[in-house]
Amino acid sequence: MLSVICPIYNEEKYIAQCIESILQQDYPKDKLEILFVDGMSTDHTRHIIEQYTKEYPYIRIIDNPDKVVPHAMNRGIMASTGDVIIRLDAHAVYPNNYFSQLVKALHKYHADNVGAQCRTLPANQTVSAIAIAAALGSSFGVGNSMFRIGITQDIETDTVPFGCFRREVFEKVGLYDPQLIRNQDDELNARIINHGGKIILLAGLEFDYYARDSYAKLFKMYYQYGLYKPLVNKKLGSPATVRQFIPPMFVMGLVLGAIISLCLPIIGWIYGATMLLYLAAGMMIGIKMAKQHQSALLALAMPFTFFILHFSYGIGYIHGIIKILFKQSFNVTINR
Repeated sequence: MLSVICPIYNEEKYIAQCIESILQQDYPKDKLEILFVDGMSTDHTRHIIEQYTKEYPYIRIIDNPDKVVPHAMNRGIMASTGDVIIRLDAHAVYPNNYFSQLVKALHKYHADNVGAQCRTLPANQTVSAIAIAAALGSSFGVGNSMFRIGITQDIETDTVPFGCFRREVFEKVGLYDPQLIRNQDDELNARIINHGGKIILLAGLEFDYYARDSYAKLFKMYYQYGLYKPLVNKKLGSPATVRQFIPPMFVMGLVLGAIISLCLPIIGWIYGATMLLYLAAGMMIGIKMAKQHQSALLALAMPFTFFILHFSYGIGYIHGIIKILFKQSFNVTINR
């Protein structure tokens, strides 16, 4: 029995195509249940899903008055009956062998969690949306995040997007941490590894994920990713990866470099050269994207997009450290 859990909140733009990709799955429908855990959506999301529940009895809606993902997942897990649990995201479309390949790999590798690669697509065809999707799929944008930049063979890794779990994993390591509005997957995966578990990223399976459609949404999302990362590190006792330190170092370098440059001209030259190198790297990727999409504006948009991505995560990370040092609350609201 397979239980598929999808946290949702105001997903009317994406939910229908997500459900249609679920209905096309080759997994036996008599061994499948789909649980949409709704954070009390205020748009037409719930109405759209309800139309499907009338025709497909294995699709259900569960209320999540706490609104945020960890509560949604925990409610879904506790309400589910499957031996295997898959987490989905409504911003995505899945190939028709997605469920079956994940379950097959889970048993093949005797893994605790397996996941697929994420192909990031623009939410629409505006220059900003295309640039955001390109930045999230670029190693310059997200470092060595393997599930985003791609792999050629199945690998054991530290985290995967969403995930396919054995049910007993949650009995062993616990449920999602309700305090983590962001980064809850990273923290759970780290707990799995700390308990001797195995996480596998599959090279032969990929899903399409629709990125945020504006710089404001991108900034908010990655600011919150950065904000909660120090809290994850505190809970785990150590950082899971080195790449998470690069954005806060980037922000500190921007500020300290500018200040020191006022006093030491030689530092100013180094600072200026470094900024030009950063700009050039973004421009090179932008020129490539401009040729691909036949839009000269992408050459200018890409450096700005990378800056928003790195700066928002970095400033969020620094704010997270400050919150921990001064024992401040991490409670924030999330609205897509």
